[in-house]
Amino acid sequence: MLSQNIIDKIVRQDILVDELLDEELALFCQTANLAYRSGNPIISNEDYDFIYLAKLKNKEPNNPLLKSIEPEGRAFAEEKVLLPELMLSIDKAYSWNKMSKWIERLEKSAMLIGLDLNSIQIKATPKLDGFAGFDDGNRLYTRGDGKKGSDISRVFKRGLCVFKDSGRGLGAGEIVVKKSYFEKYLAHSFEYPRNFQSSLIKEKALDEQAQKAIIDKGALFVPFIKLPIWSGFVTELVAKFEEIIAKVLVMVDFDVDGVVFEVINIDLKTQMGANRKFHRWQIAFKENKDIVQVKVLSVIPQVGRSGKITPVAEIEPTLLSGATIVRVTGHHYGLVKEQGLGIGSVVELTRSGLVIPKIISVLKPMPVDIPDNCLSCGKLLVWESDFLVCVNHKNCPAQIIGRITYFFKVLANNDGLGIATIEKLYAHNIRSVSQIYTLNVERLMAIGFGEKTSINLISQLSRSINEKIEDWRFLAAFGMHRMGLGNCENLLKSYRLNDIFDLTLEQLTNIDGFAELTAQVVIQELVSIVDEYNQIYQYHFNLDTTVFTKDLQILMHELFDKRIVFTGNMSYPRNEMKKHAKSVGIKISTTMSTKIDYLVIGRKVGQKKIQDAEELGVVVMTEADYLSKITIQ
Repeated sequence: MLSQNIIDKIVRQDILVDELLDEELALFCQTANLAYRSGNPIISNEDYDFIYLAKLKNKEPNNPLLKSIEPEGRAFAEEKVLLPELMLSIDKAYSWNKMSKWIERLEKSAMLIGLDLNSIQIKATPKLDGFAGFDDGNRLYTRGDGKKGSDISRVFKRGLCVFKDSGRGLGAGEIVVKKSYFEKYLAHSFEYPRNFQSSLIKEKALDEQAQKAIIDKGALFVPFIKLPIWSGFVTELVAKFEEIIAKVLVMVDFDVDGVVFEVINIDLKTQMGANRKFHRWQIAFKENKDIVQVKVLSVIPQVGRSGKITPVAEIEPTLLSGATIVRVTGHHYGLVKEQGLGIGSVVELTRSGLVIPKIISVLKPMPVDIPDNCLSCGKLLVWESDFLVCVNHKNCPAQIIGRITYFFKVLANNDGLGIATIEKLYAHNIRSVSQIYTLNVERLMAIGFGEKTSINLISQLSRSINEKIEDWRFLAAFGMHRMGLGNCENLLKSYRLNDIFDLTLEQLTNIDGFAELTAQVVIQELVSIVDEYNQIYQYHFNLDTTVFTKDLQILMHELFDKRIVFTGNMSYPRNEMKKHAKSVGIKISTTMSTKIDYLVIGRKVGQKKIQDAEELGVVVMTEADYLSKITIQ
């Protein structure tokens, strides 16, 4: 078995693939494959397929490992599937200051609906440090990106039980291992429980330790709704915050990395709603207890797709919260100058939420090295406020590669077109997304890709065109400044995609969310992408057109402007049901309240949900009744 130190060196390419022994290469491929299947990849799909696995195949074509893990290109074929419901992230607070700001937002929202501030109810549950998934009763999915995940129902077929012997179909939760079980049977082999949990879902036969953990019920799927809770009024939360945290953290025999707080009042939850990332009525408090002091070895400038130069501090390899940290961002060069982040600096480091390495402070400032020229193209850098920027946007290699990679990442309907592939294409004079769509198998093979890989890449390009995506997502993929997913969707609620390039400043500023400064930037950005847009648009992408806000006014069907909640297993994917409902003027909610007009029920709905709806005065409607009024397109 490779040590974690060796794995880390291979990942950051301190040890190159050509320097590995055959046995080490095979073991690394096995490790990378397992990490990928667990949803926590340590290298990109492209590096895995094109570098490590391809090298193993060339050196040892008969290696038995090649028969037990996917061959070159198979990663492309395993497409993600839509989750029954969106699994949003949870906003996080690492201090009482941020918690208090969240509470202030609760109180402001309560005032808007006339709710007495002393009546705001809160519940708290342990935040599990496991492997997130969603169980709809038929299949278990990984969380993936929150919209699409992988089917890992095999873990239930292997005997994995649900916490408290509850039934299936209880929605979101996590696969975890009991702390007591881990300490007794697994601590000698794994440093942290989360390092073991990923082995439970791998595709191939489980090893003896994983199978035993399932049989002994040491490993379980824990639905969030089955977790023990603390509940009380917001005034009690404020008065006894530390006491509540201490109590909730020890409620379960699982590894936890924080406490999740959420509003109980249904009307208040409805009022606060959600953004694209998380529910506003929910927050996780996480303490960064693991803090280390470490020496900075160098500060390396990295060029982003927009031209901003990000300083990355390379530090002495440091074990922190179970991971070896070798790099940490310095955010921007204004901060580097201010803090004295240079070679030899001593920094205080933590991992935000045990995930992202973060510099808390610079304890020992040192002279800083501010680059004069872009590391990628050599052009003179300029200061824009606190940011150091390369303004050679059209010809800087790092920016071009970054923009192309971003395009395919935002489309989110393709595999294999990551940075390693894009860098290889760039090295053969491919300079734009539109050029990539002109490629064929023969051209890719001439560039140096294998036949199977070339076929897969062309297949994924075709998939990116034919698989339906929202028109606002397509627009956002061009990476315009100040035009993220939200602004793109708002824009296309007022104007058709092909009409936006002729908009005036006045027309843009009349759209909600577009102040004059933003509108000026957007007009410049639209001019900069119009030629590339026209080249790409000609391939007739399968775009789901955003419904005009004004067009919704002419929809006079029975459910127009009504607020509904979907529950249970539906004949159609839940996300598609919600998307169509919105397109015909129906308001969608995820929680029940007196403001809800209809509860639309599918299969396997608990009687309590129906009773709760009736008590709130909500009309219960079967899926068949709903479909008779609204036709799913």
